Amino acid sequence: MLNLPEGRFTQGLVAGTAIAFLFLWLSGSLALASVQGGFIPARVMGAAVPGALPVWLTPLSATFIHAGFLHLVLNMFMLVICGRFVESVIGGWESVLLYIVGAYAAAAAQWAIDPASTVPMVGASGAISATVGAYGVFFSRAQVKAIGPFSPFVVRVVWLAAGWIFLQSLFGLAFAGGQIAIAAHVGGFIAGLLLARPLLLWRYRKA
Repeated sequence: MLNLPEGRFTQGLVAGTAIAFLFLWLSGSLALASVQGGFIPARVMGAAVPGALPVWLTPLSATFIHAGFLHLVLNMFMLVICGRFVESVIGGWESVLLYIVGAYAAAAAQWAIDPASTVPMVGASGAISATVGAYGVFFSRAQVKAIGPFSPFVVRVVWLAAGWIFLQSLFGLAFAGGQIAIAAHVGGFIAGLLLARPLLLWRYRKA
């Protein structure tokens, strides 16, 4: 039988996100929360939203808001599958830091691609993409070789990034009218690729 890592911090993120969604859904405030707590790129340049959280906080608050049950379940499934393994490698608090940085990297990428957008970005998929990126670095079985001055690690990261961007581009074409934050997924994933090794080194330097 597969001996799965405990993933205590990952379980906490999943539970907290699910509880937040259920509270908003049961109280009938999901739509309002999406506007006041979701990340709206246009707010970075000063667009006003009455009653909204400070714009610098919304990349994080948006991770606790989902558009519906299917959105929540898909995101939490990916977080459980990848997050527990990443946590077993880099540790709990480091996993949370990765998640938070991923959320902000996702928001930054979404802002960069469409800074005037007034559509709220909600969901944890950008932050989870960072976890998936780190998972790819740690558990990818593809054998790669150095190319010129680039080490096997750099080549692996570039291939993973290229593959993720291609996959997200396919999603964008398939769900063109679905308002999927493709840029956010890419931004979060790249953050995970870049942070995986530094967080691993940080964990064992503390030990």
